[in-house]
Amino acid sequence: MSKDYLSNLTRAQYELLSDLLPEAKPGGRPREVDLWEVLNAILYLLVEGCRWRALPGDFPPWQTVYTYFRNWRKDGTWVVIHDHLREWIRIEQDRHPQPSEAVIDSQSVKSAAMVYEAVGYDAGKRIKGRKRFLGVDTLGLVLRVLVTAANVPEREGGKQLLNRVKAMGSAISRLTVIWADGGFDGPAFMMWVMDTCRWILQVVLRPQQTKGFVLLKKRWVVERTLGWLMGCRRLVRDYELLPETSETLIYLAMIRIMVRRLA
Repeated sequence: MSKDYLSNLTRAQYELLSDLLPEAKPGGRPREVDLWEVLNAILYLLVEGCRWRALPGDFPPWQTVYTYFRNWRKDGTWVVIHDHLREWIRIEQDRHPQPSEAVIDSQSVKSAAMVYEAVGYDAGKRIKGRKRFLGVDTLGLVLRVLVTAANVPEREGGKQLLNRVKAMGSAISRLTVIWADGGFDGPAFMMWVMDTCRWILQVVLRPQQTKGFVLLKKRWVVERTLGWLMGCRRLVRDYELLPETSETLIYLAMIRIMVRRLA
């Protein structure tokens, strides 16, 4: 049993997740590792920002922990868990399980020195690294994530993100309105959203001649979600060799937030 780290799941939180975890594959050796400890190790890495090899010795071997993380990334397990929790949160908040509105935005973050795949320069933010595109519901819960090079334009990344949201199928069958900031403005993108996704794009612009913080309709929701992610040190900068790994860690950060609320 590991020490009582602040990032650890409580027994109630783990029991909430346990029904969503895949069963051991049949025909092989019985599963010997405690999945509670595996999840705690992954969350420790996410929250504290350490390397896989630097996981404390009271967790299972880092190779075992990483194998579970990687396998469940590849087979989509993390996204399935995330989507179940999002629906449960919405039901608990007396909302319909399927959102009718979504908010999209992007965030550019610096990449670590050894990261070279999907890395670019965001001239507007003066950041060399990657860009995170997020689509959230009006509670700030993530629908889908896209991580690209930082030089990918907003509208191009917005198309890729909304295609992922659209691919959710029946889970977003009520979705009708997409809220966005001025970076996604323009008749061509607006028509693409209407023709391809059958949604209405509503752009919320910052009032002219205003300085400092301004609370903007709907946009503050996704900006708050981006702020939540900064509570995890592993997400303050992009350390991942693959953008798909970065996306998975964002889903995991949201899983941690949602399971803490539910349990």
